[in-house]
Amino acid sequence: MIYSGPAITVQMLEDGIAEFKFDLENESVNKFNRVTLDDLAAAIHVVKANPQIKGLLVTSAKNFFIVGADITEFGDVFSHGRDYIKNWVMDIHRTFNAFEDLNIPKVVAINGFALGGGLEMCLVNDYRVMSDKAQIGLPELNLGLIPGFGGTVRIARLAGAAKGIEWISTSYPRKAQQALADGVVDEIAPHDELREVALQALKKAIAGEIDWQAKRATKLQPIAMPQGDSKDFFNSVRAELTKKTNPEQYPASKAFLDVIEESADMPRDQAVEVEAKHFADVCVTPQADALIGLFLSDQVIKRIAKKNSADALEVNKAAVLGSGIMGGGIAYQAATKGTPIIMKDIGQDALDLGMAEAEKQLNRQLQRGRITEDKKAATLALITPQLSYDGFDEVDIVIEAVTENSKVKEAVLTEVENEIRDNAILASNTSTISITELAKTLKRPANFVGMHFFNPVPLMPLVEVIRGKESSPTAVSTAVALATKMGKSPIVVEDCPGFLVNRVLFPYFDAFDLLLKEGACIQKIDQVMEDFGWPMGPAYLSDVIGLDTCVHASDVLAEGFPDRMKPSFKGATKVLFEANRLGQKNGKGFYMYEADESGRQRKAFDPEIKELLAEHIDAADGPGSVEFSDDAIRDRLMLTMCNEVARCIDEKIVSSPDEADMALIMGLGFPKFRGGALRYIDQTGLSDYVALCDRYAHLGKAYEAPQILRDMAAKGETFF
Repeated sequence: MIYSGPAITVQMLEDGIAEFKFDLENESVNKFNRVTLDDLAAAIHVVKANPQIKGLLVTSAKNFFIVGADITEFGDVFSHGRDYIKNWVMDIHRTFNAFEDLNIPKVVAINGFALGGGLEMCLVNDYRVMSDKAQIGLPELNLGLIPGFGGTVRIARLAGAAKGIEWISTSYPRKAQQALADGVVDEIAPHDELREVALQALKKAIAGEIDWQAKRATKLQPIAMPQGDSKDFFNSVRAELTKKTNPEQYPASKAFLDVIEESADMPRDQAVEVEAKHFADVCVTPQADALIGLFLSDQVIKRIAKKNSADALEVNKAAVLGSGIMGGGIAYQAATKGTPIIMKDIGQDALDLGMAEAEKQLNRQLQRGRITEDKKAATLALITPQLSYDGFDEVDIVIEAVTENSKVKEAVLTEVENEIRDNAILASNTSTISITELAKTLKRPANFVGMHFFNPVPLMPLVEVIRGKESSPTAVSTAVALATKMGKSPIVVEDCPGFLVNRVLFPYFDAFDLLLKEGACIQKIDQVMEDFGWPMGPAYLSDVIGLDTCVHASDVLAEGFPDRMKPSFKGATKVLFEANRLGQKNGKGFYMYEADESGRQRKAFDPEIKELLAEHIDAADGPGSVEFSDDAIRDRLMLTMCNEVARCIDEKIVSSPDEADMALIMGLGFPKFRGGALRYIDQTGLSDYVALCDRYAHLGKAYEAPQILRDMAAKGETFF
């Protein structure tokens, strides 16, 4: 053994070849934490001093090569500020450069995943052999960062500026054939032969049959730019990227391109200094803080879900009551993950609609090359559409997904309970109706739980698992386990009107209605909130949800929380609903809708709105006649939502800030770069946030800062 450390070993093999193996102690995966980075520098020093080594075979003892940097360590590093971060990352550059500059060929065998810093380690090798089952990528933009261990510099030199930009801007991992075609790896090997193929490549490099020095030289020199004026090239690329991602919301999306452009004509050593500067700049942005926080919260909710599924019954077969879009989506999601499911309804037309929904989703996967015709057929075969309760005595869980009406749900749940085994779990896909109340008609309320999927089911990752007063740990665990098996992210919430997501959404809608009553412009409100980062403003979102659905949910919440959710006036949403404007579902709501050539619903301003709302607003000159500042619109809408999230934490409706924020991200489309409602409060500052609440408290209790926030502000506390 030439070198043995806690993360790396170097051992002589044969003919001057040494194996440089990553194997981080006490961890299931390799990652670049402080231990690995220190070990890397020490191992390089030993290799450089050993004249017997003629070449390095770089491998991993884990199932994955290196999954990236240890993100849990970022908080401490980044808290020291921009200059500290730049010096920290320049130390890493010096280590990576020292490895790259070893005057011997280095061949890396890439297995499993090599992501972020893992791929950056691969790039400092002279020749890359990739398993046909491996995936590699640079996902740093998802964290609000740029590749900072030399990845921004090296990939643009290896793959060319255009491909390098594409790899970084899209962030997703590439499979072996794509990586080879783009010039990021040099050879593909069958998974079981990876080490041997890499070893043979190293022997060829030592023998001079592979010009490893020329391959290395490419990374040390300026970028080989596309023909034409480089300024025009970067201006064009920048314009295209800005269409997809707002650089003010995601500054890293601009910073990585700045690095490539500014360092295009520089040698490596100068280029990595440019990268280090921009890396440090984005590390201290609130967007990076929020996005890194979300990544860590995602790990938290996965651990909590695992804990919450400890008492689960095994689900070998499921059933869904009610087909249509929602039932078909649930059936599709279960079947795609291998769970046989019965889809029952009372009418053949509804069953046909449910199967059509499942087939539509599978056809999309087929068109994108993600499944085969055989896989599509096998998945559809797992869904059994039927009008009877045949086979319900064999299912382990039934998910009720009928219309959002308590009387209808009670009747259906009571009926199906008589058709299933005594230990089978019964779940309701209600979005607002109390699980505790629905359970009162059941003989086995302990086996009953809420399981709220979001529409469209295949696209929305969140499932709220609602624990009623009598729901047993087994019922909750089974629902959590099934949601996880279906590829969803379950979050357990306590029973209350609206549960978590709808409970915090409707104060936002109430604030929107109040602004309209005072004469604000619908389109301006939507634009301000979209500029804030929401995928759509409140008027457009109401139309997408359906104004009938909004009115129903609003009534439930008004009854549940009359002190702050029962308006003293008839809001615009109810006025339009009573005029049979239901939103996209009938082509007119706050906007009017027409299908474009692709069949997509396009919204347009409808002048009839002013007439309909005129007598319901305070402004003498009619709707849209009063000018509100962007700040006032944003603050009034966000305060009501954020305050309600804080109340849910205080009341333990949800068990942690991580779960609360992730629920809003996954269930509502809360702007990711803001990190969720509670991170938004943290970043505003608790004292400043409470002062903002006080400024608007005259508008009603929904705007008043909850006591939990006043207490936290007084103690200097934060949620994260």
